[in-house]
Amino acid sequence: TEDAIKAELGKKEHEMSVFGIGPAGEHLVKFAAIVGDRGHVAAHNGPGAVLGSKKLKAVAVARGQNRIPLKDGEKLSTLAKQWIDNIKANPGMLDVYNWGTLQGVVGGTKAGWLPIKNYTTNIFPGDAAALSKFSAENIRATFNPKPHPCWACQMHHCHIMTVPDGQYAGQTIEEPEYEGFSAWGPVIGNTDVSSAAVLANEVDRLGIDTNESGWLIGFVMECYEKGLLTKKDTDGLEMNWGNAEAARQMLHKVANRQGLGNILADGLMRASQKLGGEAAKLAIYTKKGNSPRGHDHRSNWSEMFDTCTSNTGTIESTSFVSRKLFDMPPMTDIFSPEQIVMKVGKTKGTMPFEDSLGVCMFNSRTDMPAIIEAINAATGWDFTFQEAMGVGRRAVNLMRAFNIRHGLTAENDAPSPRYSSTPVDGMAKGKSIAEAFPEMRAKYHEMMGWDKETGKPLPETLKGLGLDKVAKDLWG
Repeated sequence: TEDAIKAELGKKEHEMSVFGIGPAGEHLVKFAAIVGDRGHVAAHNGPGAVLGSKKLKAVAVARGQNRIPLKDGEKLSTLAKQWIDNIKANPGMLDVYNWGTLQGVVGGTKAGWLPIKNYTTNIFPGDAAALSKFSAENIRATFNPKPHPCWACQMHHCHIMTVPDGQYAGQTIEEPEYEGFSAWGPVIGNTDVSSAAVLANEVDRLGIDTNESGWLIGFVMECYEKGLLTKKDTDGLEMNWGNAEAARQMLHKVANRQGLGNILADGLMRASQKLGGEAAKLAIYTKKGNSPRGHDHRSNWSEMFDTCTSNTGTIESTSFVSRKLFDMPPMTDIFSPEQIVMKVGKTKGTMPFEDSLGVCMFNSRTDMPAIIEAINAATGWDFTFQEAMGVGRRAVNLMRAFNIRHGLTAENDAPSPRYSSTPVDGMAKGKSIAEAFPEMRAKYHEMMGWDKETGKPLPETLKGLGLDKVAKDLWG
């Protein structure tokens, strides 16, 4: 699509951005994505299906020649340089600067949050040699990467690369993010890094969300292994753990709503409910219908809690924000319900504020004072930390009000049984958030200024954020 539109309009590669939908968006797959610039994707919650429903294939924007006016461009440039210097001086951030998110599979294995075989285990399915193939060092050494950064970005993050071996050898693909490798490696029990990289690109070309697609195929594979789905159900595909080619063919069925793919195209929650029985217990999702990021959140309760209580089915607060900014003591127990509610409630809105600026979290890592200083340099404002949190909180409450108006309730702020299941091995063995979740949710609602039982933002909370009309809409 991108090539065809640029050719038709006589534009070279860097003279135009094209963001469009693939067959999944055209067939109204509920988790369809909008994809552009060779693999930059807006996928969560199915925006591609929205474009598809409006018969809109793509949006093309030619590069302009005018400059955006800045109040103090020199200061903004100085701040940007300081930002990069700070990243290079921080060992944790330097890893991201050098490798992007490629360290995730190996790092997640060591830290205990790598999702494996649809949450049936926390033990990597291959040996040490297979795991090392997923390392950043091996991928950059063997896939012949060529830099393909976001506009003017210095981070060594995005690359175009070539598959070196296997049945897909020679294919030119974009370097997958961690969550692409997570979905198409350990989540589906695949230990071959080349086929995982190809599948991560296949979902972009089809125009579907890599996270939900990974959980979906992992779910199908577990059902197949347990005899809950047969070869007849899967249209002759052998959906055993790690069968990358069968996964690729099933993804095409999903994107085109063919056979079993027509059921799966309605998303993991609805598909599992339709299949019913034991199968319904194996799906990983929030009860709003979203699938989480490509992590095993059973060892990261704060991110699971944030994901389930958020309005978008993904995180709205962040692990990287300075706790001192919010007058919070260090976290002493990652499985403490009280500490988790405090952390999520206090920092809620940090990521919507950051997202509203269009800046990259891998550059900023929610360094809010630096972001605010940059805003003031660009605009000449005297913007404050309190105002920044107001922006984030306003977004959170607007989305919350929208969801409530459209029928979501406090009961939807919860994980599915498999999502909140008790790990049988690994660092979180024997621990589950499920029993504590209802009380945590009630305390969180109260902390946010929402009705404790329903999660409905109270009139005074909305009015305090300048949302008087929304208060009237919700409460009369």
